[in-house]
This record gives sequence, structure tokens and C-alpha cells, in this order.
Amino acid sequence: MHHLISPPQNGCSNSSLKDQSPDWTGIFKANLSSAKDARLRHFYASGVVDASTLVKDIEFVALDFETTGLDCRKNDIVSIGLVPFTLNRIRCGESHHWIVNPRKPLGEESVVIHGITHSDVEGAPDLRRILDEVLDCLAGRIVVVHYRNIERGFFDAALRARLKEGIVFPVVDTMDLEARIHRAKPPGFWARLLGKKRESIRLADSRARYNLPFYQGHNALTDALATAELLQAQIAHRYGPDTPISEIWR
Repeated sequence: MHHLISPPQNGCSNSSLKDQSPDWTGIFKANLSSAKDARLRHFYASGVVDASTLVKDIEFVALDFETTGLDCRKNDIVSIGLVPFTLNRIRCGESHHWIVNPRKPLGEESVVIHGITHSDVEGAPDLRRILDEVLDCLAGRIVVVHYRNIERGFFDAALRARLKEGIVFPVVDTMDLEARIHRAKPPGFWARLLGKKRESIRLADSRARYNLPFYQGHNALTDALATAELLQAQIAHRYGPDTPISEIWR
């Protein structure tokens, strides 16, 4: 097993919202030279944009997983949604949605949340069978997620279980961008005294602040689309198209 070069705070546990921007070019070069699996070598060989690249010039891809639970050490991916986009256009015609057969039990609680049942996954492929296609869709693009510890942590754990080596990649985390605004400092004394709740940074609540339409959650493709639209709104209202990607990626 090779030694994967990882950014700070990668994984499925809670992490600081203030971690510094990693050297993704260096990380990709190091992992290209050490990766054993041909699919991972191809992914790293596709490279990553320079940290100074403006967000208006970037090809993004929104990614969402539904899983059998919230702990990537004990649970697995059960569906994948993927939507390519730029700041100006969402390419729904190039979107993908896969149901995959998890290697961990599909519990009743997760079935209630995402509606994917045992009969749905019974004939579904293992992630390894569709991995080429998934990685091709991600290669050369900047991945956008809402809460990076799910997609990055689960993908890394799933590949370690199947390939004996993991994966790392930069992400723009729309939850992190909302947290920078609404969780930057703890509520003041009077807010606590009056019992005021902190602003929710969940996907649906974050979208509502930008007057984006409500979508029923916990479908990987719908949530990926919702995340793509949310980033477009965040850039338009909070950052601007000339923002360097280094300011918002992790």
C-alpha cells in the first residue's frame, strides 16, 4: 500500500472550518507518482487548476452521495449523483446518477432517509464496476459538495476497501462557505439569553436564503443539482466571478 499524500483535515470526522488551502498541484503530482491503480493514476494525471485560477474560468462538478450511515469507517456509499457546471451554465444533460451495491449493511434508518431499498441495491453494481466512469467525470474538474467530510471521506474509504489505496481531491464546500458567514463567531450574550438559534447551514436552509426553489432532499442527483445552484448563488452574492479558487477550495 502506498503512502497517500493528503490535505489537512481529510476524512469523515468533524474538521475545522479554518484549515488553510493545501498545495493541490503538489499533492496531485506526489500521488500520481505513488498511485498503483491505473484509474487513480489517470485521475491524478489530469491535474488540477492553478490556485490563482478565477472561479469564472473553472469547470465544476457537483457531487453527492447517499450512504448507509454517517460514519465512513462503518458505512458505505449507496448512490452517487453528479452534475457538471460552470458559473453560467448547469449541464443537466451530462449529469449521472448511479445506485450501487454497498459492502456494508443497508439499515432501516438510512432506507427511511433516502428511500433506496434492499431490492434496489440487489442487482446494482459494486462501486468498482463504475469507478472508471465516475473518475472520468471528476478528472480535471473542481468538485463541489455540501459538507466535504461525507463525499471526500466516503470516497476515500470506499476505494481503500476496494483498491487498497485511497483518493484525495480539492473540493468547494458550500456548507463551509455558509459557515464562514453564519458561524464565524459564537452568538453574543443577548442572543444566547433570548434563546436565538444560530442560522442553519443545511442545504435546503442555505438555498432558501438565496431564494432558490425548494427541492425534496436525499436523492443524490437532486442534491447535486441543488448544490451546484447554491454555489452559483453564493458566488453571485458573496464573492464574485473574479475570486481565485484558492479562496474557496479546501
